[in-house]
Amino acid sequence: MKKELDEKLCAKYPKIFVDRHADMRSTAMCWGIECGDGWYWLIDQLCNTIQRYINDNQHLQIAQVVAEQVKEKYGGLRFYFRGGDNLIEGMVWLAEHLSLHICETCGSTQNVSQSEGWIVTLCDKCQKEG
Repeated sequence: MKKELDEKLCAKYPKIFVDRHADMRSTAMCWGIECGDGWYWLIDQLCNTIQRYINDNQHLQIAQVVAEQVKEKYGGLRFYFRGGDNLIEGMVWLAEHLSLHICETCGSTQNVSQSEGWIVTLCDKCQKEG
């Protein structure tokens, strides 16, 4: 992900990305968000939903979600974290599965498929350009 988009997410969700610049011996977030720009809006919506749920339900004493690694793997988004609860695990599961239908490069949801070999999720246009 472009540095500007990575920084934008970290600034918008400082509690979730608190370890963004921590030492590599304690987190994989030191390498940033390792996926294409096309998933920016999906990660943004996921973080927004998680943080709002935690903030709006303080009576449940949900442990703050802290991202440990955000990346692409086997053509899908992987959002590894600590904290949260079962509902947040479901939110992350949904986002990870939705990513399989969203072009990692441009964010399109039209004519998206996984490539052969090194698996990536791209729309027809981005596959042809790549």
